[in-house]
Amino acid sequence: MIAAQAKLVYHLNKYYNEKCQSRKAAISKTIREVCKVVSDVLKEVEVQEPRFISSLNEMENRFEGLEVISPTEFEVVLYLNQMGVFNFVDDGSLPGCAVLKLSDGRKRSMSLWVEFITASGYLSARKIRSRFQTLVAQAVDKCSYRDVVKMVADTSEVKLRIRDRYIVQITPAFKCTGIWPRSAAHWPLPHIPWPGPNRVAEVKAEGFNLLSKECYSLNGKQSSAESDAWVLQFAEAENRLLLGGCRKKCLSVLKTLRDRHLELPGQPLNNYHMKTLVSYECEKHPRESDWDENCLGDRLNGILLQLISCLQCRRCPHYFLPNLDLFQGKPHSALENAAKQTWRLAREILTNPKSLEKL
Repeated sequence: MIAAQAKLVYHLNKYYNEKCQSRKAAISKTIREVCKVVSDVLKEVEVQEPRFISSLNEMENRFEGLEVISPTEFEVVLYLNQMGVFNFVDDGSLPGCAVLKLSDGRKRSMSLWVEFITASGYLSARKIRSRFQTLVAQAVDKCSYRDVVKMVADTSEVKLRIRDRYIVQITPAFKCTGIWPRSAAHWPLPHIPWPGPNRVAEVKAEGFNLLSKECYSLNGKQSSAESDAWVLQFAEAENRLLLGGCRKKCLSVLKTLRDRHLELPGQPLNNYHMKTLVSYECEKHPRESDWDENCLGDRLNGILLQLISCLQCRRCPHYFLPNLDLFQGKPHSALENAAKQTWRLAREILTNPKSLEKL
């Protein structure tokens, strides 16, 4: 048993050093190329409208606010200034979303974003995004990369297509630190010893982002309340949770397997599903010793089996907001197909670790 476990860990480490590291290097190169173009576009936007200041800065070899969705798809979060005169309200009526309401009607004129405030005193995510989209479209025509960048049409999101190869979504957002959303107040679960009080304090201090992007409710159409609402995102908090042990290595292997074998019609699975399942696995295995390097194989198998279960039940709850289903709106046939492919992959890795050389 121990010999089999050691064999699997050996092959996983080899896979990590060869396939995962070359994936990382290729994506880093792409990010540099993409960020040059996006920075140029955002510089033009700033000239036209100084309220939209580019926050795409490089720090310690990573770009702030950049998320990798897949090797050809990225999201850049553009942090806006001065949320000050608004109260953050998340009453749970829109899973995964919250609204920003004027704290005092008399402060309307004091807001930097006065023309985007609705009659009932909400700062409209849709109105800000619509204005930003117009500015980006103009900037794309003026910027020095205009030959290689185009706006993606037929969407209310701000998306750029770069060199006909990469898609970058630019999402206006507010950073919220020092508060924690009511809809995530159940976390951490009282009966689970992970992540421990110090890490919990760090995670909550990271706070969350409010993004201006589509948030569909169950019927797939947007009500006006939803289009004014902001989407909750916990990227930094989630990254902080995955520090220590082989957690990040495990996620890197999962992302590489996904890119190579689970990029399927209907796009049922993305990197974020993998990140979410690693967090759930941390709860199931709360001891630090469960994440020693020699447990990498066990953790990976556990996550792949959990993924199959989620795909079969057609439900993958968001880690911090369990009322939000990350499979919502995905075609059932795509989820079934992904379950079969994941099962094949898991069986292959478990029964024949050497197969990782070909995966």
